[in-house]
Amino acid sequence: MERVAGLTGPPTPHDHETMKGCSMKSYHFEPGHGLAGLRVQEHDEPVPGRGQVVVRVRANSLGFRDLMVLAGNYPLPIRPGVVPGCEGAGEVVAVGEDVTRVRPGDRVAATVFPHWHDGPFRAENAAQLGTMVDGMLTEYAVLGEDGVVPVPEHLSYEEAAALPLAAVTAWNSLTIGSALHPGDSVLTLGSGGVSLFVLQFAKLAGARVIVTTSSAAKADRLKALGADDVINYREVPEWWETVRALTGGVGVDRVVDSTGPLEQSLKSVSLSGEVSFVGRWLSGADGARPVDPAILFGAGAALHRIATGSRTHFVELTRAMEAHRLRPVLDRVFPFDDVLDAFRYVESGGGFGKVVITHD
Repeated sequence: MERVAGLTGPPTPHDHETMKGCSMKSYHFEPGHGLAGLRVQEHDEPVPGRGQVVVRVRANSLGFRDLMVLAGNYPLPIRPGVVPGCEGAGEVVAVGEDVTRVRPGDRVAATVFPHWHDGPFRAENAAQLGTMVDGMLTEYAVLGEDGVVPVPEHLSYEEAAALPLAAVTAWNSLTIGSALHPGDSVLTLGSGGVSLFVLQFAKLAGARVIVTTSSAAKADRLKALGADDVINYREVPEWWETVRALTGGVGVDRVVDSTGPLEQSLKSVSLSGEVSFVGRWLSGADGARPVDPAILFGAGAALHRIATGSRTHFVELTRAMEAHRLRPVLDRVFPFDDVLDAFRYVESGGGFGKVVITHD
C-alpha cells in the first residue's frame, strides 16, 4: 500500500483547518481502481469550524456498498481522493462555535447522509460520506453537528459502527408506509447486514419473519436469532412458492428485498402488502432482471425505493435498541492498519454479520 505524506487532490476539511504538529492517518482512494486505488495519507489533525465537531474515530464498518464505491460502480458521484467509508463511531474530542447538540466526550456515530435530517430523500440531501464528502476511514473526522447521533450506552464502539448503513436501511424498510403490527409477516432476503437487522427489528415488533439464505449453517444461525422460517434458495430456486405455502397462499405483509430477484418478491407479497426495494440490483446481480409489468401490477402491492435513511430514522432505531438492549451481529474485527485485509474478506463473501475495523 502506498504511503503518501500530506494531502493531494481536491480540498477537504483537513486542508483548511488543522492542528499543526499533531499527525493523523486517513485512507483515500481513486474510484474505479478497486483495492489498488486505496492508500494512506498522513496529515495534521483537524479542528472544527462553526457548527462542526471533530470525532476521534474508534471503529468503522465495511460492506458490499464500499466495494461498489471503490470499483466506481455506484449511483452517486465519487470525488477522487475522498476518504472512503460511510460507517463509523467514536468520541467527540472538539466542537466548533454554535454547536449545541453534542459536547466533548460524547459517544456518537456518523449519519451516512449528513444533510438528510428527516422527511423523504431529496437531491439536495444526496451528499454522502465516503463518496461526495470525506468518510470515516480516518483517525479523526470533521462532521456537522447534525451529522452525528448518540449511540446506545450498552454498545461498544465496534457495535455502534455497525449501525449507520445496514441498521438505518433496515429500519427505514420496515417503517416506511404502513406500520408493522404484532402478528404481521415479513420476508427478508439473504443473510447480509440489512437482512439481519430486519430480522431483529421485525421480531421486536412481534412479526413473523421468513428469511432466505444459501446454506444450512446460515439457516441454523438465522433461527437462533429468531427467524420463524428459513428457505434455502439454492435448494428451492422458486422460493416464492414456499413463501406462499407458509402463509396459507396469502403472501407476506412486507418484503425487504436487498438481493432480488424482485419478481419473486412481488410474487411473495400479499395484495395491498408492501415491498421495500433496497436496490442491491445495482451490482448487476440476479435482482437486475427486468420485471414483467403484469407481475408488478398483479402484485397489488406498494413498492418503496429505499436509500438508506435519515437522521431521524437513526435516532429512532437507537432508542429501540437501547430500550431492548439489542446488539448487532458482528462477523469479524480487523485493526485499522489491516483495512485491505478487511476489504478482501468482505469481497470473498460467505460471512455472517458486519465486518468491523477497530482503531484500538
